[in-house]
Amino acid sequence: MRDVTVSELERLESNAGERDVVFELDDDTFRAFYDRTARALWAYLSRMTGDPALADDLLQEAYYRLLRARVALDNDAHRRNYLFRIATNLVRDGRRRRSARPEFPIHGDAGELLGDVSLAARTESRADVQGAMARLKPRDRELLWLAYAQGSSHQEIGEALGLRTGSIKPLLFRARQRMSALLRKSGYSGGRRAPK
Repeated sequence: MRDVTVSELERLESNAGERDVVFELDDDTFRAFYDRTARALWAYLSRMTGDPALADDLLQEAYYRLLRARVALDNDAHRRNYLFRIATNLVRDGRRRRSARPEFPIHGDAGELLGDVSLAARTESRADVQGAMARLKPRDRELLWLAYAQGSSHQEIGEALGLRTGSIKPLLFRARQRMSALLRKSGYSGGRRAPK
């Protein structure tokens, strides 16, 4: 074993002290950030997994990992994007652990995407949209959810999913095309069934 110099020992002690400082947000700042982001993050996780209980667990894990992260996050927008990126990775990791790709059912209100139509038509349309979303690839589903349900910008989507901002527009275009094709296949025509 080699000898350790005094300067190396001092450097090791200072690094150890840095590792002990884990949580960089004070309680009030974290609470305010949590209040602004938890509902949207839970909805995103619930939509991606189709399981509200799993979404609860992943929500806690995402915030825990955000607090443990050793990255410089300048403002709430950066923190939010990093949080959604963590959540996306947690969902993807869960999918990778399972041998077969699961079909996640889509829960929630799809009516906001459909406009003003009668309750029966809206219910039928919701089923069409949910079925089409469930058949999309996970990345397409994530892109569409972040863009249209969360109202995220292309930059925010790129940061949340770990993609280049310039690639978001064509990826969203393709995801919308796939969604549209699935809806046409199911006979959906803007709230009314197409004649067969």
